[in-house]
Amino acid sequence: MNTLLSIAGRLTASSVLTVVALQCHSVEFSGQVNLEHRQFFSDGAQGQDKGQSSLVLEPELYWQLGDSSDFTFSPFYRVDSLDEERTHGDIREALFLNYWDDYEIRVGVGKVFWGVTESAHLVDIVNQTDAIEAVDGEDKLGQAMLHFTSIKEWGTLDAMVLPYFRERTFSGIDGRLRPTIAVSKEAIYESSHEERHVDYALRYTKMLGDWDVGVSYFQGTNRDPYYQLNGYKLQPYYAQAKQVGLDVQGIVGDWLWKLESIYRDSLDHHTGLLSGFEYTIVGAFDTVWDLGLIAEYLYDSRGNNAQTVGQNDLFAGARLALNDEDSSELLLGISQDLDNSDVYSAKLEASSRINNHLSWAIDAWWFENETPDDLLYFARKDDFIEVSLEYYF
Repeated sequence: MNTLLSIAGRLTASSVLTVVALQCHSVEFSGQVNLEHRQFFSDGAQGQDKGQSSLVLEPELYWQLGDSSDFTFSPFYRVDSLDEERTHGDIREALFLNYWDDYEIRVGVGKVFWGVTESAHLVDIVNQTDAIEAVDGEDKLGQAMLHFTSIKEWGTLDAMVLPYFRERTFSGIDGRLRPTIAVSKEAIYESSHEERHVDYALRYTKMLGDWDVGVSYFQGTNRDPYYQLNGYKLQPYYAQAKQVGLDVQGIVGDWLWKLESIYRDSLDHHTGLLSGFEYTIVGAFDTVWDLGLIAEYLYDSRGNNAQTVGQNDLFAGARLALNDEDSSELLLGISQDLDNSDVYSAKLEASSRINNHLSWAIDAWWFENETPDDLLYFARKDDFIEVSLEYYF
């Protein structure tokens, strides 16, 4: 945390000076506070407790500077009752933005999302995963960056310089959803510059009729670690990587077609593919509800040697939007490993507003795995349901 604060301070020094020097046109303070509780259905494989409660603080400070610039500061902090590693803080965003004509420049710590699919995001490589936050990997750590955007008729070009690498977070020895041996904090790097290796990312996007196409390139430290067992320590190994990505999303009537594909040259060479669709039934069951039916296929050319989950998997799910004033939604999905019939997982997500300031959310995961050499074997006793009460201000 101290290292990140130091990096953020150096990268945003010019932004802070600008804030001090210029008259703020407006200042807005908002955010949310969450009370969360996870209840696991059984003791952990290493004897961990069933209950896990948390308090989460996510404030946001937004300053409008003149007519063409602003500054956003979004810290994050979680206090966890079970796992001291899950008690952690982060700067999700400390970003100065300036825009003129068809150009934008961002300096500081920020978050960038690439991807279109539901079950995974192969092309999303700029930010590191905050793995102790959620199972789906969609929570990200703030990334130090210099981000230039050009928006033209011929398409949108994003170019990024990423001067500092963030190591992935992992559950501690008392935490759940972890390997038999807790992942060590002593990371190993291929680059002699370690976390100070300078990375680069490019992405070009263009709307072609009803199709949104993105092509991306990344060169730098691989966000997905490999793992080395050294004595009694399981250490993450961060290799260098070059990645070319393609993401496509198209609307054809009530169909939403999606594709993400990558070729990555790292410690190993592999191709990844994730493709599928979401078909929306408008006014399902003669109501105002919308029902989306989702199917996706995930492939990794490394097969069982893959360092990530989903080398030959099928995902099927349904998304129900009630279209009520409380924005009530429900998502149910199942992932099936096509190589091992006894390896599958299911998730449930539901949320709704109580009033203008309060919302509730439920997340549940179920893991079935009797294959010891599968990457998700460690989660076989980690079925859980999480209930959240969220206050927005």
